[in-house]
Amino acid sequence: MESQSIPKLTFEQAIDLIISGKKAEGLRPRTLKDYAKMWRYFVSWLTSNYEVETVDEVSTDIVRNYVNYMKYDKRKYDGHKFIDSDKQEIGLSDTTININLRCLRAAFNYLEREELIEVNPMDRIKLIRQDVDLTNCLDEDEVKAILRQPNQRDYVGFRDFVAMNLLLDSGLRINELLNLRVEDIDFKTRFITLEGERNKNRRPRLVPISSHVMKLLLHLTAENKAHFKTNRVFLSSYGEPLGANHFNKRLKYYAENAGVKGKKVTAHVYRHTWAKNMILNGCDPFTLQKMGGWSDIRTMRRYIQMDVREIRRSHDDFSPITKMRGNKN
Repeated sequence: MESQSIPKLTFEQAIDLIISGKKAEGLRPRTLKDYAKMWRYFVSWLTSNYEVETVDEVSTDIVRNYVNYMKYDKRKYDGHKFIDSDKQEIGLSDTTININLRCLRAAFNYLEREELIEVNPMDRIKLIRQDVDLTNCLDEDEVKAILRQPNQRDYVGFRDFVAMNLLLDSGLRINELLNLRVEDIDFKTRFITLEGERNKNRRPRLVPISSHVMKLLLHLTAENKAHFKTNRVFLSSYGEPLGANHFNKRLKYYAENAGVKGKKVTAHVYRHTWAKNMILNGCDPFTLQKMGGWSDIRTMRRYIQMDVREIRRSHDDFSPITKMRGNKN
């Protein structure tokens, strides 16, 4: 019996099949858009540097050369409508390169699984090793300084104050925060219910909140009800949905006004800060994993890096030899 021949797919045919297949698997529109965008970047570079016409001609060496191009030669924002790439740095960050590689890996894995290619060029391609950033959390003084910045007598300022408190109390992801609706909040039990279709990993979860944050949310939702006809919690001053980029700019603005330096302050940094402090305050890792919605505890570990002082304090508090010697100095 003859083996089934491998078709010769153009890059356009390949991405159409990949997107169609991944859509059938239930991937989110945003993820599909990322796949298509990263594929387009790769194919644009590929056709400018190699005489290739079909996807089966892509080799591991070609992908490695693409990695080197992204790291050392690609100009940031090249081809952007509104940003002058000539004024930008050359070379993408390791994080951005790894995002590209993950999308390409998923695409070629799909083609291999569907027997549309014989050799997967991504098999021997590894992600770039990244150093763990120990400065990606806010300390207590920085948090207090930032929370003093919003003008709570103003709607936008109070909205931001509530959102910042909720992030630090719950560890919500930015899209979970901005898509929050009144019916998601149980003000009696102080739980937020996040339905699976709105979560990053599609798993529903219950997120507890403190009585302080519950009162802030009650106040904000009452303000919204008096002025707007929507059940969303976080709105613009015109009652429209709040965008992630705009909200992150607000967080950056407050951090700069508070004198926080050397840190890229985003909603994700608030999530890091929540996770780290939950652990420091005694929360066990498995409960934290459930509250934060991580599918893999190894992913969560990246969020709770300890600085030198915390390592020293933990060692002094829990060292067996210190306890055996009766805490003698």
